[in-house]
Amino acid sequence: MKSARAGIIAAFVAGAIALAAWLVPVRSETAPDVSFGTLQGETLTTASLRGKVVLVNFWSTSCATCIKEMPQLAETHRKYHARGFETVAVAMSYDPPSHVLHYAERSALPFKVALDLRGEVARRFGDVRETPTTFVLDRRGNIVKRYRGEPDFAELHGLLERALAEAG
Repeated sequence: MKSARAGIIAAFVAGAIALAAWLVPVRSETAPDVSFGTLQGETLTTASLRGKVVLVNFWSTSCATCIKEMPQLAETHRKYHARGFETVAVAMSYDPPSHVLHYAERSALPFKVALDLRGEVARRFGDVRETPTTFVLDRRGNIVKRYRGEPDFAELHGLLERALAEAG
């Protein structure tokens, strides 16, 4: 009976240790140093955005989920922008620039929209091919979250609250 109890306790302790190791955050990956050419005629870099919490969203006008999530991305941008939050929506290389411009103007997107004409930005962010794919960068330029598909916006807002509360 004692050895069975000891075995159960040992298994429980091993399981608790494994769970704790799984829950401990993994060291953040630094975002690649890339340039974004925006529809507004600006050039932004990941380095120039340091000091802000940044959401980088890879999307396409032909992606139904991307179009569905855009109003929520705009709302999120408006909610947090004054606190040091920036959004860069990166249109995929296969998306015709005229479609991107038309959509951005018609939707009055409140954030920066970039064209990734050669696909270099998507490649540098881990060869993004699936849209939408969204990255959240902390104030130091580290990737703290990657979403494939539409994010859970309540969870995203909680993440942004925490990231914006942290000092740069």
